[in-house]
Amino acid sequence: MAEILVCDDDRAIVDAIEIYLSQEGHHILKAYDGEEALRKLRDNPVDLLVIDVMMPKLDGIRATLKIREENPLPIIILSAKSEDADKILGLNVGADDYVTKPFNPLELVARVRSQLRRYTQLGAVSQKKANVYETGGLIIDDDRKEVRVDGDTVKLTPIEYRILLFLVKNKGRVFSINQIYENIWNEEDIAADNTVAVHIRHIREKIEINPKEPRYLKVVWGLGYKVEKL
Repeated sequence: MAEILVCDDDRAIVDAIEIYLSQEGHHILKAYDGEEALRKLRDNPVDLLVIDVMMPKLDGIRATLKIREENPLPIIILSAKSEDADKILGLNVGADDYVTKPFNPLELVARVRSQLRRYTQLGAVSQKKANVYETGGLIIDDDRKEVRVDGDTVKLTPIEYRILLFLVKNKGRVFSINQIYENIWNEEDIAADNTVAVHIRHIREKIEINPKEPRYLKVVWGLGYKVEKL
C-alpha cells in the first residue's frame, strides 16, 4: 500500500481518482492547489504525487519545480492540454509521467503502479549498493556481513572481517600496520606488528587462490598493506 497525494482543483476528479486508487489498496491524500500540495508533502510521508497543471495559487509546473528541489518521489502530471510542447515542459521540470485529460482511470492506475514499482526497485538498488563493496571477484555485503570471492562465501572472524572491510572500503590506498591497528582496535598500537600480520595472513589464506602471490590483499614493502583496485 502506498501513500498517494492527488492534487487537482476539480474536486470531482480528485474523488474519482481516490475511488480507483483506493481499490488498489492505496491511501489517498487530497489537495486542491499547488500550495496545499506542498504543505501536505511537508507534513506527510508521500510515495507518489498525481498533480494537475492548471490550478489556482500555484500551478502544477511550478509546484513540481519546487518539489524537485528536495524530493525524488514519482510525479505524474495531469493536464487538459495535449500538445507535445506541454508534455515536454512537464517532463523537463521533473515529472516522471504525463496523462492527458480526459483519461481512462484504468490507464492512470496502471501508470501509478508502474511508477511505484520503478521507484521501489531503484530505491532498493541504491540502498544495496550503498553497503556493498567490491573489487574484482571480491564482494563484501556489509548489511549481511557476508564476504564472497568468485561467488563462493568466505568465513572470516569478526576481526578479519573488519580489517578486510576497512581495506576494501579504501581500496588502492596503502595503510601502515599501525594505521590498521588503530582503525580496527580503536586504541594505540601495542605490539601491532605481530597482531596485524597474523590476521592479514589468515585473511589471505581465505580469500586468495595463492596466498604467496595475492591478487587482492597486497603488501607494499616498507609501507604497509592495501587491497588492490581491480
